[in-house]
Amino acid sequence: MTKDRTGQAVQISKPTAEVNITSDAVTALLAKPLTPDTAVQIALQNNKGFQASLAELGVAEADLVQAGRLRNPSFSFGRMRGGEDVEIERSVMFDLIGLLTIPIRSGIEQRRFEQAKLQTASQAVQLAADTRRAYFNAVAAQQTAQYMEQVQAAADAGDELARRLAKVGNYSKLDQARQQVFYADATAQVARARHNATAAREQLTRLLGLWGANTAFKLPERLPDLPKAPNDIANVEQLAMSQRLDVQMAKYDAHATASALGLTKATRFINVLDAGYTNKSETGAPRANGYEIELELPIFDWSGARTAKAEALYMQSVHRTADLAVRARSQVREAYSGYRTTYDLAKHYQSEVVPLRKKISDEVLLRYNGMLASVFELLTDARDQVSSVNAAIEAQRDFWIAETDLQAAINGTGGSNVQIRSAAPAAAGAAEH
Repeated sequence: MTKDRTGQAVQISKPTAEVNITSDAVTALLAKPLTPDTAVQIALQNNKGFQASLAELGVAEADLVQAGRLRNPSFSFGRMRGGEDVEIERSVMFDLIGLLTIPIRSGIEQRRFEQAKLQTASQAVQLAADTRRAYFNAVAAQQTAQYMEQVQAAADAGDELARRLAKVGNYSKLDQARQQVFYADATAQVARARHNATAAREQLTRLLGLWGANTAFKLPERLPDLPKAPNDIANVEQLAMSQRLDVQMAKYDAHATASALGLTKATRFINVLDAGYTNKSETGAPRANGYEIELELPIFDWSGARTAKAEALYMQSVHRTADLAVRARSQVREAYSGYRTTYDLAKHYQSEVVPLRKKISDEVLLRYNGMLASVFELLTDARDQVSSVNAAIEAQRDFWIAETDLQAAINGTGGSNVQIRSAAPAAAGAAEH
């Protein structure tokens, strides 16, 4: 189920040499710059929290096996002596009602085991989605930090030039103060961007389960390119209803509760029934053989409350399944809207805003070369480009996260949909001049 939804299979670690094999495989994957797929592959193999959740499958499987076995028989032995008389009693008891209900109990545990597999697959898909989000955040934060360092270098050069011109009286104090503010702001943004890059990288490191030397993994310099066109997914709601793991888990829960209700009604009156062989002997008397049946009589408790509770639990699971289906349909519609909108925005920045900014820079540079513009107009233009470039990086990052959220809404348990923020006006810096 995980491979069908993420493209990567789940590997369960066992207390053998396989642990070292997994570590070697992770080390080999870390030797090259990470991609979204290799990051997911490492997380599914190496995340210890997820490996701990995989152990729940072993518990569910053990319960399934136990449900198919008859309870061990009980043996009792008694010896009484009074004077010269000795009475010895021996009996072996079997759980007869347990034998009769083995098929029902096995069916219930089988459904619970299937539900446990769905739960584990859901956690795997969730981990894959979280890893992809963290990957795109880390790459975007690194890309932003590198760009802001370039901005700081340009601001530093402009600040140095402003000080020299002001020293010889060729630059006003107002223009110098504006240049110093730009440099100070660029310095603060670099510090902020570096911390954001570190925080995003550490988030990815935690999801990958890495420590020590393996934390020095490499990330690509920039985000992946946008696809040529967005995917048009037909019947996205029906697709989510058939593939979402939380919906399937809710259905299994309702079926298991219904089966448990049937078992409750079957054992409503006879819920303890033991049968066995009895052997009794007394001193000076012939040995007596026979059988013994122990039955709980429904005198004080007719199990009406127990049946009513089971019916209430069943209706609760039915309503929860219906509520989950409603929310899943809404989530997948919202996720698809975010996916299409973020693609259009990222494409708009890539094909319109950034090229226009480059065209403006080229025109300013031509004017500067023709002595029609000063060096400070070049610096002002560079200042105005900051918000546009940062917005383009964020738009590209938001698209890839929205694509991850859409897949999580279709295949997993839903996603934390991207909140589309309005970018700062690109010409804010130019207004001061």
